[in-house]
Amino acid sequence: MTTNSPSRPHVPVVVVGAGPAGLTVGNILRAASVDCVVLETESREFIERRPRAGVIEEWAVRGLRQRGLADGLLERAERHSACEFRFAGERYRFSYTDLTGHHHWVYPQPLLVTDLVREYVDVRGGDARFSVRDVELHDLDTALPSVSYTDPETAERQVLTCDFVVGADGARGVSRAALAPERARIARHDYGIGWLALLAEAPPSSDCVLFGVHPNGFAGHMARSPEVTRYYLQCPPGDDPENWPDDRIWAELHERLAGGADAPPLTEGPLIEKRVLDMHDYVVEPMTYGRLFLAGDSAHLVAPIAAKGMNLALHDAFLLGDALVDYLDGGDGAGLDGYSEACLRRVWDYQEFSQWLSDVYHGTAAGDPFRGGTTFARLRRLFTSPTAAASFAEQYLGMAEHY
Repeated sequence: MTTNSPSRPHVPVVVVGAGPAGLTVGNILRAASVDCVVLETESREFIERRPRAGVIEEWAVRGLRQRGLADGLLERAERHSACEFRFAGERYRFSYTDLTGHHHWVYPQPLLVTDLVREYVDVRGGDARFSVRDVELHDLDTALPSVSYTDPETAERQVLTCDFVVGADGARGVSRAALAPERARIARHDYGIGWLALLAEAPPSSDCVLFGVHPNGFAGHMARSPEVTRYYLQCPPGDDPENWPDDRIWAELHERLAGGADAPPLTEGPLIEKRVLDMHDYVVEPMTYGRLFLAGDSAHLVAPIAAKGMNLALHDAFLLGDALVDYLDGGDGAGLDGYSEACLRRVWDYQEFSQWLSDVYHGTAAGDPFRGGTTFARLRRLFTSPTAAASFAEQYLGMAEHY
């Protein structure tokens, strides 16, 4: 197979991965008239349909709006002002907007990705190459790194030289794999549990997110749209979705999300997705190597326990996109030098909160009376102590003044 010289042999930045992080960086660069190329192994149609998380924190929406990337979100997203814990057969509503004045936005990731792709390609004239194969990174520790890939139409190898590579291609991408153990530390945590992730063609059964803390295991209810609801059921790690016929799923959801006589019943509907997620986290330190800068799941994975993953990806992208623009515009490079440290402060805070919340979600199902007792103590404190409530709201909303 031959290697051809591409029509644009050198661009300042090559972005590997067209998820929220990579596309946000690409849009920031294009808005500053910085040339870049986004490479994606999947098709445009696939990434615009891929089901992913949908909770976006208020600061992240503000960052998107400041960069001209929030029009679709602000028009179609739903605001959420409360969540609800259900345990011991009762329901306890936590109105975090009443407490803080802040809220969450619910906007499924496929919709955000669709908006970002359209803005990058169709509005800002960005170069995105989809369905590429065999992406490889080269010479990352030099002043002239490069990225090679196989063109899907010609089956020929193409090479792009650049000044910087943004690795935003997720947990299994080539960017994270380029960091050998001697170049970075990967800290990992396994929760030892699984979640059965479900999508139901059914309207939400509540106006807020529901958390069921039950001896049978955790259950979650999250609106995705007026017609579709995301549910989660705790299950053994590595469980087979085939072990969960629809009747069993709905019976467990009704039981684990029971909230007393005044709780509206769950609205059932066809289950259009069943997959098991093994709950684990990892953090790559540092998030840089030479001219490679990791962003999003390439650098850190946080289990969907606290719905933080897309928010961390956007935080990375804001910092990295702005830092690249500043450097390429003649800046001193301080933003790039401090990028990893600035990102990781928020990453570790969100990881700690997810671990704390996991203990609450899963403690009563551990079969340990001591853990069950301390779980209920935490929940009672949340609804009886204003100080505990304020601390939870700050972490749940990601609204700490400093990280």
